[in-house]
Amino acid sequence: MGCWRRAVIVAIAMLVLSVAAYGQEPSREQIKGLDEQIQEIKSDVLSIAAELNQLEEKLLYPSHTQLAVFVSLVSGETFRLDSVEIQLDGKPVAHHVYTFKELEALQKGGVQRIYTGNVRSGEHDLEVSVMGKTEGGAEFQHVDRFKVTKDVGPKLVEVSLAVQKITVDDR
Repeated sequence: MGCWRRAVIVAIAMLVLSVAAYGQEPSREQIKGLDEQIQEIKSDVLSIAAELNQLEEKLLYPSHTQLAVFVSLVSGETFRLDSVEIQLDGKPVAHHVYTFKELEALQKGGVQRIYTGNVRSGEHDLEVSVMGKTEGGAEFQHVDRFKVTKDVGPKLVEVSLAVQKITVDDR
């Protein structure tokens, strides 16, 4: 019976001590320390995510087979671009419908990467379809075809759009 009393007294003492410890509020310094740790963890996670994205791009699109297609507007163009479709060797590879903000960015000189992929070295057929409206409100659709030569190493192609003309800078 003496053991039971001792066990009960120890249990009650532990319960009282745990309740007293539980009732204490964390100090501002403890909260500040936790906030700093959380921000540090967030920063680490974002850094790791950026590194993973770079690694994924290197693995998916090795530089010796990489082809990137960019879209821009010819300086001074004021037409409303609705959509662009890109076909490579007769296969659709990219299609984009533009929002007002994206169009505004292009009109201010911005450039959009619309496609990144792997292609073999040699000559390829690039077809660009553009839909939009002229400044006067008339709808237009324009399709142009180009030959793109891919060598060993990454290839950048810029598609510059105008109301009646599409040009390609084959770098």
